[in-house]
Amino acid sequence: MRNMDLWFAEYALSHKHPVNKKIHYICVPLIALSLLGILWPVGFTHVVYANLASVFVVLSLAFYAWLSVRLAIAMFVFSMVMLSLIALYQHYSSIPVWETSIVVFILAWVGQFIGHIYEGQKPSFFKDIFFLLIGPAWVMYKLCPSPNRRLSKEKY
Repeated sequence: MRNMDLWFAEYALSHKHPVNKKIHYICVPLIALSLLGILWPVGFTHVVYANLASVFVVLSLAFYAWLSVRLAIAMFVFSMVMLSLIALYQHYSSIPVWETSIVVFILAWVGQFIGHIYEGQKPSFFKDIFFLLIGPAWVMYKLCPSPNRRLSKEKY
């Protein structure tokens, strides 16, 4: 199993172009959010958070924890923000969350593929499906400053 540094380094190989990076910073979180929104209505009980989205988050966090506990903590916070946004949307909107999520999901993927046209490389998940989980973690790593890395030099 690859460690976090290897995953990020390999992911970064097909995410060097500035336009592609900027698109990813927007579209990857939107894809993650919309995927959870699509899974949200598939419930197991009458408890709001007992649904397929929560199961997906727990399984994803297990993968992240295997790579890095700090990464898992960061992704836990990110996931809780996303689930909270979905719950708020569902509470205040008359449009079902899954309908809006499908539209956002499709548009964000179109954006991703446009970014890869600029990049001139295929998306990483064509090589390994686990890159679909690495993408959100890589964006979190890139956008959230850490006291343990120098901001002036990019590692990935």
